[in-house]
Amino acid sequence: MAKKYKDYFTVLNDKGLHMRPSTEIVRCTSQFQAEVRLTYQDMTVDGKSLLGVLVLGANRGAKVCVEAEGRGAKKVVAALLELAKKQFNIKY
Repeated sequence: MAKKYKDYFTVLNDKGLHMRPSTEIVRCTSQFQAEVRLTYQDMTVDGKSLLGVLVLGANRGAKVCVEAEGRGAKKVVAALLELAKKQFNIKY
């Protein structure tokens, strides 16, 4: 049985998870085989789906749950948390 990993990140970007940070999330998660889910409030989406990440509508300060299962699950969670700390590589 595949091990699950779960952690949280806070959206630090002034404009929240709009197109550019969402694209960075999908670019990151797509490098891993693990299944990735993001949850914000009562909505859970596929972390490899750009439309899914956008639909979350997470604003600055939002606490987003990251869950991953399968091969590379621990690494993809760590990579997403690091990406969030770097504000998804976006400078306004």
